[in-house]
Amino acid sequence: MMNKSKFIAIGLLILGAIAGVALLLHGHTIDVLVPKGTIAKKELDLLVTATLLMLIVVIPVFVLTFTIAWKYRASNTKAKYTPDWDHNRAIETVWWAIPFVLILILSVITWQSSHELDPFKPLASSKQPITIQVVALQWKWLFIYPEQHIATVNYVQFPVDTPVNFVITSDAPMNSFWIPQLGGQIYAMAGMSTQLHLMATDPGSYNGSSVNLSGRGFSGMKFIAKATSQADFDTWVSEARKSPSALTTSEYDKLARPSQDNPASIYALAQADLYDGVVMKYMKP
Repeated sequence: MMNKSKFIAIGLLILGAIAGVALLLHGHTIDVLVPKGTIAKKELDLLVTATLLMLIVVIPVFVLTFTIAWKYRASNTKAKYTPDWDHNRAIETVWWAIPFVLILILSVITWQSSHELDPFKPLASSKQPITIQVVALQWKWLFIYPEQHIATVNYVQFPVDTPVNFVITSDAPMNSFWIPQLGGQIYAMAGMSTQLHLMATDPGSYNGSSVNLSGRGFSGMKFIAKATSQADFDTWVSEARKSPSALTTSEYDKLARPSQDNPASIYALAQADLYDGVVMKYMKP
């Protein structure tokens, strides 16, 4: 009777935990599960496929664990004693063969997806890509549009259905650039320049952030990525060029000082090679 009560208590505890998680998630959107970009959709498909394949092993293991624990409990005197099963070749072949096949399938999927979703790989499109240079600062994000001659802080805008080539570096501790609804993250490191190719398939505003701890202002190192029509983007660029704030070398030096929770701001770009200067200053002897 006592053992039965324990099983009931454990079952109720598990149900309570599931209900608690459901309440916490109610009304909240998990960005990675609501993709709005070409890369993000492929990553979600990969995540779902890998999870379902792994559940082929995980679910039977949990079912057998509880079944065996219940069937061979101390109070069940009718359970059949079969000590020779630990050397049953047929059973051992099954429980080793299935994981082996699944690992083989996952290996092939991982190999293919690693090449297909390579962040350095340009995206195929009939539209001309746009280049946006990204500098991770303490604790803010600087976006430089070298072709449009503008720059922004904690806000980035680009046309929908247009490949965006993010060229990323850091002028601060290592960070990680991530827009969950558009694609995976990639690290931003001082003295190095890396790339991330993304493309939004739906217009909208998407949350972006750093996902690498970088000090006390890390939690506020967030930005908005907005995908709009080409016409709206062109209008925004035209207005941004008229900004009274110019991003010169001296203004950049002020901007690079540590600060927290910076509001979104727009600059007219006064120095076209600013990004190259940020990278190269760590190369000098």
